[in-house]
Amino acid sequence: MTTTMARLRYQGVALDKADGEVADALQRVVRAYTTGRTFRAVSQSPWIETGHDSGHIECTTCGSSGIPKVIRRPYMTWQKTFELNRQIFGLTAADRSAIFGGLNHSLALYGVCESLHLGMECDFVTGMRPRAQAMQLQAAGTTVLYITPTQLRLLTGSGETLPSVRLILCGGGKLDAKTRERAGRYCPAATIHEFYGASETSFITLADAGTPEGSVGKAYPGVTIAIRNAHQGVGEVWVSSLYLFSGYAAGGSEETRTDGDFMTVGELGFLDPSGHLWLCGRRSRMVTIADKNVYPEAVEALLSQYSDSGVCAVIAAPDASRGHILHAFIQGHPDPLQEKTLRRLITEQLGSGMVPRRFWFLPEFPLLSAGKADLKRLEDYLKT
Repeated sequence: MTTTMARLRYQGVALDKADGEVADALQRVVRAYTTGRTFRAVSQSPWIETGHDSGHIECTTCGSSGIPKVIRRPYMTWQKTFELNRQIFGLTAADRSAIFGGLNHSLALYGVCESLHLGMECDFVTGMRPRAQAMQLQAAGTTVLYITPTQLRLLTGSGETLPSVRLILCGGGKLDAKTRERAGRYCPAATIHEFYGASETSFITLADAGTPEGSVGKAYPGVTIAIRNAHQGVGEVWVSSLYLFSGYAAGGSEETRTDGDFMTVGELGFLDPSGHLWLCGRRSRMVTIADKNVYPEAVEALLSQYSDSGVCAVIAAPDASRGHILHAFIQGHPDPLQEKTLRRLITEQLGSGMVPRRFWFLPEFPLLSAGKADLKRLEDYLKT
């Protein structure tokens, strides 16, 4: 056990010598995972709780709506993907990984568990500033990153080159072209694989350099995707695989439904003839503007690509005459020229009906621990 602890580092310190609540939580993950004990990641101290049974991993997540839920899954649903990733990406005990999110974020917890399972050394750099993270990864010779688009944007914004990184596994949101290009410059030896999934489903698709811009890729090995109840070519995304969770240990979501071996989390999209999945947005976020179905995520994708910061979100608000109007939130200081450019691009690419009524520029952008926009806090701006 001591040897295993020493292969993990917390903010540059070997885990068996590290102090603090997060280091203690990481130690509990190691002890639980290596003995098969059930453990739960929670959204506040002590961060990791050990259960009384065995064989299950539980993740507590609030999601962008702020409603807490606990996802329960058997160890084997992740371990099957660990073995697949060993084959797909050539992961070995010679690799060294880096984890950026909090333990209550499923991607970060997944990265820690996969590193333990495959015998990789692992650096947990959450809580460090981006430049300090980069310096730590340089010193460690890190080869694999488990990271969200927002975290990758911040890391590469430090300006430090990471020549030893060979693989970037990016999930938890859409990776915009600007961040992908910058990651290519600062991680010149890296292959970037964006994946789409949910805490309930684990992997659904995997994208690479050959994936068309805007698509989230083709089905991950062992996943079957079906589009149901399609209207004008767009329908609900249903998936079947051996990686699905077993149910909610607490809370839940009306969007998550099952039908035999298939499950949906309420995402809408379509498959092209080549099998690439294209997402339009969550069913719960779809609104009507001037009698047309509109997906705020489509505007978010465009803003993330063309805004200076790339950090953004779009909120729909009720409107008596049009049904709804959109509000755009962008990290940064007010910039009339940038706003004018963005309005023009949205009009040209998505249509005038998709142009937000107002642009809000926020120097401090509210994010969840998973690196996603905190939509609930952003909605509060509309009430003031």
